[in-house]
Amino acid sequence: MILPSVIYGLFLLSVVGIYWSLPRPALRLWLLFAASLIFYTSLQVEYLPLMLAIALATYLLGHVISAPLNWRIDNAAWQAAEEKWDGRRLALLWLGISLNILLLVGFKYLSPTFDLIESMTGGYPFFTASQSLLETLLIPLGISFFCFECIAYLVDIYRGSPPSSRFIDFAAYKLFFPKLISGPIVRFHSFAAQFEQQRPPQVNQIAEGLWLIAIGTFKKLLLADRIAILVNLSFDNLERAGSGDIWLAVFAYGLQLYLDFSGYVDIARGSAIFLGFNLPQNFDFPYFSTSIADFWRRWHITLGAWLRNYLYFPLGGSRRGLERTCLNLLVVMVLAGAWHGDNWGFLIWGGIHGLALAVHRLTQALAQRWPWVERVWRSLPGILLAWLLTQLLVFGSWLFFRLPDVRGFSLALGRLWGQPADIQFATKVYSESLGLTMPEITALLLLVWLAMAIAYIFHRSFKVQLGWPVKLLLVPLCFFLSWLLAPSETLPYIYFEF
Repeated sequence: MILPSVIYGLFLLSVVGIYWSLPRPALRLWLLFAASLIFYTSLQVEYLPLMLAIALATYLLGHVISAPLNWRIDNAAWQAAEEKWDGRRLALLWLGISLNILLLVGFKYLSPTFDLIESMTGGYPFFTASQSLLETLLIPLGISFFCFECIAYLVDIYRGSPPSSRFIDFAAYKLFFPKLISGPIVRFHSFAAQFEQQRPPQVNQIAEGLWLIAIGTFKKLLLADRIAILVNLSFDNLERAGSGDIWLAVFAYGLQLYLDFSGYVDIARGSAIFLGFNLPQNFDFPYFSTSIADFWRRWHITLGAWLRNYLYFPLGGSRRGLERTCLNLLVVMVLAGAWHGDNWGFLIWGGIHGLALAVHRLTQALAQRWPWVERVWRSLPGILLAWLLTQLLVFGSWLFFRLPDVRGFSLALGRLWGQPADIQFATKVYSESLGLTMPEITALLLLVWLAMAIAYIFHRSFKVQLGWPVKLLLVPLCFFLSWLLAPSETLPYIYFEF
């Protein structure tokens, strides 16, 4: 059952219809839980017991961490007992965090670890056989976002938030099918509060839900999957690509990644609205940011908030001086890169963003010391220059994200300047596969960017948004164009890999 598809649409309609016909909230929770089990089973049934086990372990640890200290002790022993209990709570918290991290590391890094051991042991039979077994395993869909939410839940409980009173409440939240595979990352207490206060969606909410699903489908099928044809052909034929072809492919990949991921989140948010939940927005026109810090406030917003609240702040945040702040930013982003995969390209991508965030923080410190620096950046030329530098860094770093292995990004970097294209490249990639010339494809990609720019201007500058009647009228058009013009094969979402 993939998003978007006719089967998913029928599944969602069935769940929504039954959901609001149930008389008691407790029954609705059980329905959400059962529907989410069916959804995940349709994708990857072999890992369903693992996901349930993680949810149960997190739920139980949360209850133990939140258990109050025994009040039936004399005052003299109170301080020692409190210190001992706080130490135990911290140990339990680290146990829960470690289990989730080990699970992530195990699936993402176990295979390369066996590769290293095999090379060091000269192909020892045990490791060779183990490696063959690992090659047949897939990373569980949604495991990263699942573990991130578990870690956030345990930390919130340790900081004083109340635990879930029943496992069904927690399981329905953890397995909630619209967000299960690729987010957005949602905190338990926000989800639970919405469930307690929810009402059947009104007409304007139904229109908003349909609009989000329709525009998400449009982004994914008509735009992202079409752009993916160019991206895949270009990066699969790097030896024949010229410098201009590679730059065009990098720009196209940046658009594809945004449209693909934001399209999924739109469908997830639209689906959740029909069930009475408002999932957080995950993108806010990130390609119109004028600084790398602003970019990370607009790109994958819930992941950025998670990194800030559960990694950057515990490392000290910006409370320990400028040098430590810059180091913390670099460490957080390198770890974010490592989370995406076990290739050097992801680490380089994270390092580039970490260094850029550190430079931005240094620039802010200079602006506080020399006011003229801030005036320059706030002028129109300064804003345009800041936007251009930010986007060059963001799009340039996507090269390492798309080609994370050393051979791939080294080849691409070596051909970025002054390399003519093989004549067969233009024929095979542009003419035969896409039926367009390179200038025509460039113009179409710029048209997509221009449409995003117009939407940004109306949304930010003019504060103009489409009303629900207009959105309702545009829904059939988005679905029809997606069905009519989408490629014959729907590609997996890019972030399913992470």
